[in-house]
Amino acid sequence: MRTPYFLMVGVVVILSTSCRKTDTNSFTPPRQDPQAIIPKSVINAFVNQQLETQGYFDWKMASDTMVWSALLHGDSILSVGYTTASGAADILALIGEKEGVTQRKDLRTSTADKLHFLNVRVSRFATVQALRASGEIRYAEPIGYGAFMRDIKPKDAAVASDILASGCGYNSAKTDLVAGADYTVILPTAKLSWNYGYHRIEQAWQRSTGQHIKVMIIDTGVSPQQENLGSAFNQGSSAGRTIQKLGTYYNGSPDDPCGHGTSMAGVLAGPRGTDGNTVGIAYNCDLIMVHAAENVVLLSTDAINGVTNAYVLGADDPTVKIISMSMGTIFSSGQIKDALSYAYSKQKLMFCAAGTSTSFFASFVGVIFPANQPQVVAVTGMKDNLKDRCDDCHTGSKVDFAIVMQQSSTGRNPLSIAMSGDAPSTVGGSSVATASCSAIAALVWSKYPGYPRDSIIARMARASSFANSRSSKFGWGIINADAAVGY
Repeated sequence: MRTPYFLMVGVVVILSTSCRKTDTNSFTPPRQDPQAIIPKSVINAFVNQQLETQGYFDWKMASDTMVWSALLHGDSILSVGYTTASGAADILALIGEKEGVTQRKDLRTSTADKLHFLNVRVSRFATVQALRASGEIRYAEPIGYGAFMRDIKPKDAAVASDILASGCGYNSAKTDLVAGADYTVILPTAKLSWNYGYHRIEQAWQRSTGQHIKVMIIDTGVSPQQENLGSAFNQGSSAGRTIQKLGTYYNGSPDDPCGHGTSMAGVLAGPRGTDGNTVGIAYNCDLIMVHAAENVVLLSTDAINGVTNAYVLGADDPTVKIISMSMGTIFSSGQIKDALSYAYSKQKLMFCAAGTSTSFFASFVGVIFPANQPQVVAVTGMKDNLKDRCDDCHTGSKVDFAIVMQQSSTGRNPLSIAMSGDAPSTVGGSSVATASCSAIAALVWSKYPGYPRDSIIARMARASSFANSRSSKFGWGIINADAAVGY
C-alpha cells in the first residue's frame, strides 16, 4: 500500500541534505531587471541549492527579482509581515502607490491583524523592491508559488492531479490484515495495532488513557461517513469525551476529501470500542479535527492560510493542550512562523512530522518546515529492527522522537481508521509517527495535569531509547510510554 507521503512536489532535482555549510555565493542571482522574469527552472534550481547547502529554504535567501518572478509564476499573492509600528494601513498605502492604484485591498484572513500580516495581490517589481527594502517589513513572500512551480503540460493532467493530491486517496480498509501479526484483539472487541508493543502502550493504559486532555489535529479534516469519529466516538471503554470538527480551509468545511486527516484521528484517538475497529493510543482524550489544507503538502495560498488560522484557533482555545500536524513543505512561511510563536506563547505543546519523501524526489531533504522550527517537537518513523528509519522517513539533528511504524519483513504500517466502516486501514510515514507521539504526550499529560509543557517533554525524553545520548538522526529515540507515564 502507498502510505500518505508529503513534501513539496515539483522540485526539478532534490539533492541530498547536509547540515554542512558551504559557499552560498556559488549561485549568482540575475541582475535586478524588472523586464526579465526568471524562469521557474532557475528558481527551482536555486531552491534546491539552498536546501542542499543550508538544509532549509526561506524567500529571504532570494533576490528581489526572483521573489517578483515567483510571484508572477504563481497566483500573484504576496504575504507581507509588518511591524506593529507601521500598521496595515500604511503598508497598504505603500503598495497602492507602487502598484499605481488609489487603494490596494488586503485579502483578509481571520488572523491577519493578530499576527500582523497581509495577503495582497502584487504585480510590479517596484512594489516588491520597496517592501523588501523597508525596515517596517519583516517578510514579503510569494505565498502560493509552490502550487505552480511544476510545469504541467496538458497531456500530463492526470499526473498533475495525482501530485496535487499528495497523501490522499489511500485510507481504505485493508482486507489482508493478519491476526497475531498485524493486530491482536483486546477488550471489548478492539484491534490493537502491531506496533503498540514497541512503545508499551497497553501497559501505559493501566494508569492513563488520555482523559481530560484535548488534542487538536491540523490536517485534511475528518470523514463524515466514519461513525467512530462521529456518533460512535464514545463506545466501549471510550466514554464521556468530545469531538469537534472545524474548517479553516477556504471553504470552511470540516469534511475530509483526502483521507489523511481521518487516518491521523484514528491513530491518535480512535475509540476502544465494540465494533472491531482499531483503537487509538489516547482513546479517552478529547479531540478537535481541523480541515486546514487540501492535502498533506502545503502547496497553495489557501493551505498556508488554513494552517495559519488553525494554529491561532488552537492557541486561543484555553482547553487545547496539544496540537498535532502531519503536514509540511520545503518552503518556510513567515505567517506560519508567526502562528507557531503565538501558539507557543500560549503554552501549547506542538508536534510536527519530520518529513516523508515521495517518488518525485531523487533523495531526501532534511527535516522539513514547520517541523524544523524551534517551537515544535519533530517526529519521524523507524522500522521494527529499532535502528533504521522507515523507507521514506526523514531524519536529522532537529528530530526529537521516533515511533516504530514499519515492519522490516513485510513493510506493514500501523492500523488506523478508514473513511467508513469498521474494518481498519493502515497508514505510514512520519505522519503516523507524529500522531502517535502526540497521543503518547496526551497519556502523560493526563497523568500529570498540573505539569507545564516542558515537563511533559522531559518525561518523554527520559523514557526514550537515546535518553543518555541524543541521536543525531532520531533525537531522543523510541518512547516507552509506560515509563513516561510512570507510577
